[in-house]
Amino acid sequence: MNETLPRDLVPAVIGVLVRRGAAFAAAEDAVQDALVEAVRVWPDGRPQDPKGWLVTVAWRKFLDAARADTARRDREERLEAEPAPGPAEARDDTLHLYFLCAHPSLSPASAVALTLRAVGGLTTRQIAQAYLVPEATMAQRISRAKRTVAGVRFREPGDVATVLRVLYLVFNEGYSGDVDLAAEAIRLTRQLAAMTGHEEVAGLLALMLLHHARRAARTGPDGRLVPLAEQDRGRWDTRLIAEGVGILQAALARDRLGEFQAQAAIAALHADAQAAEETDWVQIVEWYDELLRLTGNPVARLNRAVAVGEADGPHAGLAALAELDPALPRHTAAAAYLHERAGDLATAARLYAEAARAAPNVPERDHLTRQAARLNARPRT
Repeated sequence: MNETLPRDLVPAVIGVLVRRGAAFAAAEDAVQDALVEAVRVWPDGRPQDPKGWLVTVAWRKFLDAARADTARRDREERLEAEPAPGPAEARDDTLHLYFLCAHPSLSPASAVALTLRAVGGLTTRQIAQAYLVPEATMAQRISRAKRTVAGVRFREPGDVATVLRVLYLVFNEGYSGDVDLAAEAIRLTRQLAAMTGHEEVAGLLALMLLHHARRAARTGPDGRLVPLAEQDRGRWDTRLIAEGVGILQAALARDRLGEFQAQAAIAALHADAQAAEETDWVQIVEWYDELLRLTGNPVARLNRAVAVGEADGPHAGLAALAELDPALPRHTAAAAYLHERAGDLATAARLYAEAARAAPNVPERDHLTRQAARLNARPRT
C-alpha cells in the first residue's frame, strides 16, 4: 500500500466526519480505526475510490462507537442516517479542518500541535520529538486542543490569516528530531495554496521557499551560525529560489498586497544578490515601509533600522534604531552591529556581549559571544 496516500487523505476524511456532526476527537479516532482496516484489507485489492472507502468505513466506526456509548444515546438519535457506500463527495473538507485547527480559541502552541496531528498526519510521538517535550506532555496538549474545538461549527468562512500564522509558526520551528517541520510547513502551505488560490497563501509559500533555499548555508561544518552576509551563496538552492520568486510575482500581479507578500519580496531581494555587497538595500527599505504600513510590526521596524543602516550609512541606522523600544528582541544585537559599522568598536563589543546574555538560543548566543571576543581582541588605536 502506498503509505503517502492515506496521510494525504486523512484531513479530508476527518473533515467529512466533523461536518456530518462527529466531535473532532471522535472523528479522528474513527479515521485511525479506518486506516488500520485499510492496512489489513487494501493489500488484497485497493478500492477504486480510496477516499470514499475511508469515509464509509470511518463513519461506520464512528456510529459503532456512538452506539456503544450509552451516555451519548440521545446524541446518537440525532445523527444522520449512515450514507450508502459509494464515491466520496466532491467537496473537500480539508480547508475546513485547517480553520478548525487554527481556531482563535486555541493558544498558538495548541493550534500548531493540532494542525500537525490532524492536517499533517504526524503521530503524537513525532510532534513531541520535534518540540523536544515528553510524549505524554504533547498528548495532553493535543487532547486539550481537541476538547476546545469540540462542537465548533463554522457558519462563515474561517480566517485564512490565522491559519497562515499557525503554518508560519510551524515553519519557524525548523528541524528537530526525526521530523523536518520546515519541510512539513511547506508541504501544508502548498496544499492550502492549491485549495484556496489566496494571494497571501502564495506569499507565505514564496517566503518559506526563499528562506528554506538558504538553509544549507546557515551553519558551518562545526555547527556555528553563519550570518546572511557571510553565507556561501553557492550553497543556496537556486531551484527553490526560482520557484519562490515565480510564486511571489504571480501573487503580486493580483495587486492585493499583504504582509507575507511584502516579507517574501524582501527575501527575494536578498536572494537576487550574487554577493552581499550587491544587495539592493534601498528597495529593501521601501519594502519594509510597505510592511510597516500593513502591520506596524515592531520587529519589522527593527529590521528596517538595520536596512537603513546599510542603505544610508550606520549613523542613519542608529538614528532609526534610537526611535524604537530597547526591550525589543535583538535590539541590542542590531545596535552592536551598527556601532561596529560606524567604527565604535568598544561600544560594539560591549553590546555584543550584552546581546549574547539575552540570546534566545545557544547558536545565537555563541555567535554573539564570538563577535564580542573578535572585537575585544583587536588592538585599540
